[in-house]
Amino acid sequence: MTVLVTGGAGYIGSHMVWELLDAGERVVVLDNLSKGFDWAVAPEGTLIEGDIANSDLVGSLMRDYGVDAVIHFAGSIVVPESVADPLTYYQNNTCKTRTLIEAAVRHGVGHFIFSSTAAVYGGTGAEPVQENAPLEPESPYGRSKLMSEWMLRDAAAAHDLRYTALRYFNVAGADPKGRTGQSTPGATHLIKVACETALGKRPFMQVYGDDYETPDGTCVRDYIHVSDLARAHRLALQRLREGGKSLIANCGYGHGYSVLDVIAAVRRVFGQDFDVRKGPRRAGDAASVVANSDLARHEFGWIPQRDDLDLIVTDALAWERRLQTMNSACN
Repeated sequence: MTVLVTGGAGYIGSHMVWELLDAGERVVVLDNLSKGFDWAVAPEGTLIEGDIANSDLVGSLMRDYGVDAVIHFAGSIVVPESVADPLTYYQNNTCKTRTLIEAAVRHGVGHFIFSSTAAVYGGTGAEPVQENAPLEPESPYGRSKLMSEWMLRDAAAAHDLRYTALRYFNVAGADPKGRTGQSTPGATHLIKVACETALGKRPFMQVYGDDYETPDGTCVRDYIHVSDLARAHRLALQRLREGGKSLIANCGYGHGYSVLDVIAAVRRVFGQDFDVRKGPRRAGDAASVVANSDLARHEFGWIPQRDDLDLIVTDALAWERRLQTMNSACN
């Protein structure tokens, strides 16, 4: 059996590849390398450069490698960008996912893990959101992911396909062993931006809005360590292989931190101050989004191992320093 990981050269996908290989799985990665890096893929994994929209390529991979499961990360993820360019997001996140699902059905791949998002809920307030909360995405990004969830639901009802859609919250940190991390230039992830600013890679960073209805006026998010998230995906796949039914589940820690909390944590871990400036709100940002992940804990036996903001920041900073070393060696 082989797991096909789409987008496996990207941030979360590369951690997923390591998680699967560490567990003894065979892995083939399909990535067009538009955002990912070939060096981020573990050497024991097989990297194929290509696009999930290429149904002939996807089908040949499924046949040639004996794929029994797909873990699907490939797509576009920046909320403000989706507001400015919605059609690209519907193409990358919805249309291409439809092609991938069709290939899985055609080639008898019965297990599908989908990278969804808390953005399907929209603004949820301070209370941890459950999976049965109203689905009111506030951005094309969130809507494009929700449409993919619907396609999976309908395909599973009509075909021999079982799936798990994991709605995860704000992913951060890096592999504790230093093997991979968030490496995309110009990334918008708050913790990465703050770490880059602390290390002098950016002259300053901005806080986008300080007038939200939250304790300190800045947006509140549930930050989940990328390694805990990768483990949740592996456990979800294990459950499907053992006969589990299709499921949608949140992945987060159940408590949130504001933008200012995160900046304070980076300053604390780094040990020095850095330039933070106030800016206007960004389109599509919700005030507060925090997960209730009881379902994942119950169904998968998922127990987070790195639920600590300072620990997440420590791993993220370590990876940023490693990137500096790698870039210096290449120059």
